[in-house]
Amino acid sequence: MTEPTESPFDTLDAVSDDDRAGGRDEQATAARSAADLEALFDVPVRVSAVLGRAKLEVSELLKLDHGSVVELDRKVGEAIEIFVNDRLIARGEVVLVDDKLGITMTEIIKQDRG
Repeated sequence: MTEPTESPFDTLDAVSDDDRAGGRDEQATAARSAADLEALFDVPVRVSAVLGRAKLEVSELLKLDHGSVVELDRKVGEAIEIFVNDRLIARGEVVLVDDKLGITMTEIIKQDRG
């Protein structure tokens, strides 16, 4: 008779309760740093903030001049949409920082992947 071979399922008992719960060794987690993500630093992304939208006919568009005002579909203080590579990722507010416009994210949009 031959000896029974070890099943891959025999090693399941060696997995700790922390590993089953999704936990990781603290030292391994602490070793991760921004340097681990360095390859991603130069990946270009397009960030856009939509303050509002307006529908114009081409004739109206051609009449626009420097200083023209276009009425948008949102009111002052209403949340703006923040897109990264044409995907909605957050909503926020327009803020003034050192005489420049900026955006504060107030809500992160979590989308299902699938």
